[in-house]
Amino acid sequence: MWDPVVRVLHWALVLAFATAWGLGKFGPAQMTLHFYAGYTVAAIVTLRVIWGLIGPRTARFTSFVKGPRAIAAYARRLPNRAPSRTWGHNPVGALFVVGVLAVLAMQVLSGLFSDPEDYINVGPLAQYVSYETTQRALALHEPLSTLLLIMVAIHIGAIVFYKRWKGEDLVTPMITGRR
Repeated sequence: MWDPVVRVLHWALVLAFATAWGLGKFGPAQMTLHFYAGYTVAAIVTLRVIWGLIGPRTARFTSFVKGPRAIAAYARRLPNRAPSRTWGHNPVGALFVVGVLAVLAMQVLSGLFSDPEDYINVGPLAQYVSYETTQRALALHEPLSTLLLIMVAIHIGAIVFYKRWKGEDLVTPMITGRR
């Protein structure tokens, strides 16, 4: 169902994002490890986008990203107790994947350009943009991390919903690659 690259990137992203978020909230005053975790998130998002363009069928965005009609049609059937029987991501899940990748990309970019004016935790690209840009990036970085946590909660909630309501296990395929 999901190839090894998708599965490894998924679990690596779980670890990298959790590390970056935890270090950002509770980490040391000097955020070097937070930066490294953020660079890891950036690499994973970049690799996933590339894999979404050139990977196998279930990894390619063209095979699972659908238009508004398909998303609405699937959403109308979502409350049905019957399993969805989709191979890979369903249209609503695909919308979510694209949304998470976009928000993660914005999170990484805001971190790269942020400057909290403490002379220690400056994003590596802050020196190349205006002061106003660094402050806008800084102002976005925290709310985006909160949005990502909300998205993680929705993702976990969807997994529980599919398991309990529809009788579909989504975790095992993300570990083994098979349904």
